[in-house]
Amino acid sequence: MTTNNILSLPFRKSVQLSLSSSLRQYISKKYDQHPDMFRHDLEVIDSLRRDAVNTREPHSTGIRKLQTYAAQLVWMSGKFPIDIGVDFTWYPALGYHTEHPLVQNNLQYELLNILYNLAALYSQLAISSNRSDTKGLKTAASFFSQAAGVLSHMKKEVLPELRMANPPDDMDEATLEALTQLFLAQSQECFWQKAVMDQYKDASIAKLAARVSDLYNLAVEAAMQSEAISSAWIHHMSAKHHHFAAAAQYRAARDCLEKKRYGEEVARLKDAVNCVTEGLKECKGGYISKAVVDDLHGLKKRVEEDLKRAEKDNDIIYLQIVPPKPELKILERANMAVASVPSQVAKPFEYFGDHAEFGPALFTKLVPFSVHVAVSIYEERRDRLVNNNIIAELETMTDRLHEILSSLNLPGSLQALEKPLGLPGTLVQHAEEIRQADALNKLQRGFADVEKLCASDKAVFEEGKALLAAEEEEDHALRLKYGTQRWARPESRADSSHDGGAKLWNQAGDIDGYFASSTSSDAVVREKFAAVKETLAILAGPDRGMMDYIPNSRRTEIPELLKPAIGRLRGVYNDVLRLESRRRKRIESLRARSRADDIKGDIMAEAARLERTYPNTPIVPAHFEDFFDKRLDSLYESELEALEKEQADQEKIMSEIQRANRDFESQKKVIGESGNREREKALQRLDNAYYKYKEIVSNIEVGRKFYNDLSRIVEQFRNQARSWVNERRQEARMLEDELSMPPLASLSMRSNQPQSPPPQAYQSPAPSSYYMQSPQRQPVRAPGVHSPPVEAQIQSWADNVPQQQPKPMPPIASMQGAWMPNMGIKFSEAGAGGSGGSPGQGQQQGGGSSSGPVRGTWDPNSGIRFG
Repeated sequence: MTTNNILSLPFRKSVQLSLSSSLRQYISKKYDQHPDMFRHDLEVIDSLRRDAVNTREPHSTGIRKLQTYAAQLVWMSGKFPIDIGVDFTWYPALGYHTEHPLVQNNLQYELLNILYNLAALYSQLAISSNRSDTKGLKTAASFFSQAAGVLSHMKKEVLPELRMANPPDDMDEATLEALTQLFLAQSQECFWQKAVMDQYKDASIAKLAARVSDLYNLAVEAAMQSEAISSAWIHHMSAKHHHFAAAAQYRAARDCLEKKRYGEEVARLKDAVNCVTEGLKECKGGYISKAVVDDLHGLKKRVEEDLKRAEKDNDIIYLQIVPPKPELKILERANMAVASVPSQVAKPFEYFGDHAEFGPALFTKLVPFSVHVAVSIYEERRDRLVNNNIIAELETMTDRLHEILSSLNLPGSLQALEKPLGLPGTLVQHAEEIRQADALNKLQRGFADVEKLCASDKAVFEEGKALLAAEEEEDHALRLKYGTQRWARPESRADSSHDGGAKLWNQAGDIDGYFASSTSSDAVVREKFAAVKETLAILAGPDRGMMDYIPNSRRTEIPELLKPAIGRLRGVYNDVLRLESRRRKRIESLRARSRADDIKGDIMAEAARLERTYPNTPIVPAHFEDFFDKRLDSLYESELEALEKEQADQEKIMSEIQRANRDFESQKKVIGESGNREREKALQRLDNAYYKYKEIVSNIEVGRKFYNDLSRIVEQFRNQARSWVNERRQEARMLEDELSMPPLASLSMRSNQPQSPPPQAYQSPAPSSYYMQSPQRQPVRAPGVHSPPVEAQIQSWADNVPQQQPKPMPPIASMQGAWMPNMGIKFSEAGAGGSGGSPGQGQQQGGGSSSGPVRGTWDPNSGIRFG
């Protein structure tokens, strides 16, 4: 900063770690391949990272090291997920926390840091170039353009994939934009300097300078939104903005002189003086390098000399009207600097190969993580198609079938006549199935499992929700403590970052809805069970219990007039039973076929085809969409089409059984057959209980699957909440540390200034006034205006510690020689010791003894004397 008039980006620093060991462990756990297959690749990736992290000098050999490792990271992002269990540790390069590292288990975070260092290397190579000749200027301009290109690539391509709620301060969007514009400005400045060296026309140089000024201004605007770019850099960029605005007007004025527009020349020179004066204002405080200050002073001197000459010539000779600034034509711009993304960064896969620049890509034989994701997507889509679109539809048809049969009192009415005494055969079969399944205990166990899963999911969810609530309460308390203006960060529910508070609280509301819906469904299923529990107990008991429950018919023979109607109804009812049996077997076959549908081999072949066809494109799950559609169509499209036929067959058989049942009931009325009514009802209740049991079993399985699926959702919610809360708490600690530090403006100490005599009795402010004080810089008082003593204006590091007044000092015996620490501090009268020096100084200079000790209270006007 002290010797150069342009800026470069410092490197980010990291620590050494074994990337290979973490990758080996991850492959062993998550993939069906042995990590020893990739022993060479694991060694190479460690070497590449070591070389990239150790690149901290501006040498061109570092470019390839950083580019190669960055390219391999991009390639690996298609093979591995973003979080592979590696804690990447990096120290910020800009900002106020460069000694505090940020640790992230994030491959994209590692890539972002490597590209940042690549941009830093380009900028440092540009500064180290010889800019005293045109060739060196072209090289520097190229390096600055590439630095801007890498930063732009980071902002557009890498940062959106970072998946961090709060990116590092020196790599957030505002900082990357500010640095991009800064390096574009410095690249354009090199082109301007080359044009000056090559003695281009003044009009062309003015266009170049005007564009330099614009770019510096854009950099300043973005830097004001950044938390990492220091005020020194902002002052530097602002000074350069005004400098080149002045330079542009100066060159335009020279062009006006050449074209004999003397009045406009004077106007542009005046504007140039104003611009350079504004630039010099940025130099106050010593923030800006001497080179920039000298450039501004040199330009101001030259412009003022030309303005003096131009005004004199115009006033005496040319007498042209000097137009006001608003009437001056806006200078045209000539843009030469463009953010150039190196092709090795934009298209890294083109540089992989056995004899290519980056060498062979690593882990090529590893099944890409995207393929594993694609397998999961296919299996989920297949299960949804089979279970929801086919099996669920078939089961809905069957339920509808049972509802119609129950409304027709079938098969109870048939069984009561066909088997007037004892137990019907179908009922005996159902009872045996109920006994073998231990139905009642099975249902009770199912309900207990569902309750246990629900309670477990709720506990995990409540844990995550409690974390969010605790963080919200902490943020609210800190906001009340520091005030909304100073506690400048989004509220918990308003944090719209990726996986931030807004998303998490919305997700919590959705999960609450899931639990409310599932609790209601669970209650409905329990009501179903309560309605048939007693009847199921009869079915699960011995045959004697059922015979006691079912009354015998008073008529033991079937009337002849009823036999034809019973035969027709029995035939149609048997068709219904056959339809139901065929449907049940079809469902079992579908489930077995779905379980046997292993896509891994075929999808691996498809992935290999995609890699051969598109060698420079990373594979993502979306590439398999057409493959999924074709496979699902070939395997299950026929089943979907058969649903329509199944529905039509059921409608036909239902109309037949309803017609047959009407004939049967009418015949019963004709002959007055009503003695079997109680037996019919008992048989129908037992039959309905059997089918209701089957329905409840299905409901319990659905509930168990629902809560198992919900467990993954609530675990992910809790983990995201925990991660976000930890980040928010870390952010809160850092922000609190910043706010608790005393403002530097209040710690300024005055020296060599006359002090007003202290008041006889200084009254401290009322206690309430301490809470009203602002921590900002105090306004400067005009001379002569009374103000409290200087020591009262310096705030303590701890605001609540009362200021202490000096205490009277006991007499101290005079002593010879230099001051020693065990002597203490002696406050003496002004002039003691001779010549305004301290007593110790008087002894050393004149060899005399020091003045006697002074008693009483210390007078601030007497100064501090060490004796």
